[in-house]
Amino acid sequence: MKKGYKKPNLESKYYHELFESLPPLVGKTIVITGTTSGTGYTAAEACGKLGAKVVLLNRPSERATNSFEKLKETTSNGSFHSIDCDLQSFAAVRECIPKINELCSEGIDVLCNNAGVMALEDMPTGDGYDIQMQTNHLSHFLLTKLLWPLLEKAANEKGEARVVNHSSGARHSVKKLEPQFLEQKGGSLGGNGKSMFFGGGRWIRYGQTKLANAAYTAAMHEKLQNTGSKIKAIVAHPGLAETDLQHTTVKEGGLGRWFTAQFMKFGQSQEDGTMGILRGIADPSIESGTFIGPKGMKGLATTFKLEAKYDNPETREMIWKKSCEAVGEDFTIT
Repeated sequence: MKKGYKKPNLESKYYHELFESLPPLVGKTIVITGTTSGTGYTAAEACGKLGAKVVLLNRPSERATNSFEKLKETTSNGSFHSIDCDLQSFAAVRECIPKINELCSEGIDVLCNNAGVMALEDMPTGDGYDIQMQTNHLSHFLLTKLLWPLLEKAANEKGEARVVNHSSGARHSVKKLEPQFLEQKGGSLGGNGKSMFFGGGRWIRYGQTKLANAAYTAAMHEKLQNTGSKIKAIVAHPGLAETDLQHTTVKEGGLGRWFTAQFMKFGQSQEDGTMGILRGIADPSIESGTFIGPKGMKGLATTFKLEAKYDNPETREMIWKKSCEAVGEDFTIT
């Protein structure tokens, strides 16, 4: 196992001004995956400071416990609740649903599908899918489907609810979303090449997952528009944000330590990287079908339209069909 790298500790330039501009979230229930560190932790902290009830979904670990305790100690405006949810297992996702239903009987205002892994080895989950695709997209698809009644309840009673998905610039590293990456072919999807710029298998699979996050949003948005739903489908990206993802990827052999340290000097802070999903969660001006993030690797989280490479009939239909097949359930929006 390789040693990690030392973070450059980049300064936040825009986050605090954005946070001060957001309205209170008192009376709202926000569910966020992947909050042990990184953008998920910062988003959860912000929602708590704005007065929300925040439900943290993480794989059971000491990190999950420690971050939960820290949020409770340092953020008193809202309330925090922790529920175990291992996104590498469809069964584990299903097992957490009764607990969420009981805790959030009032409905869910926002489901933020934030959790993600990056550049892992070519390995299958216990369900047989690529570990990156199941963690980053397929389990989030299942989670959203199973929590849909609670999203609908909030939307009907309060006028809207939101699903916020988290993509990245890596969506541009692959030409199109390919069906095989959504199939039970984990462990045979390109090997363990680690070159970010020359087609390394680890990075191709990661790029496919981030393209899937955006395509899923496009497909959901189309269905919501066709049914006149009050639920919004939103997607964001963090730019090149300084989080624990880089440290983990170095340890797992997906990035070199020296290269990562140099590359991240061109990035932005964890807080600034959180602005996209935080606007998706809390900015009242955001409409369904919006992509939020910096224009490049860093900067203000601006809004732009969904892109044609995934927002097209073929890709929208394919990702919905393949995702339903993977989770073994139809997800019908009426």
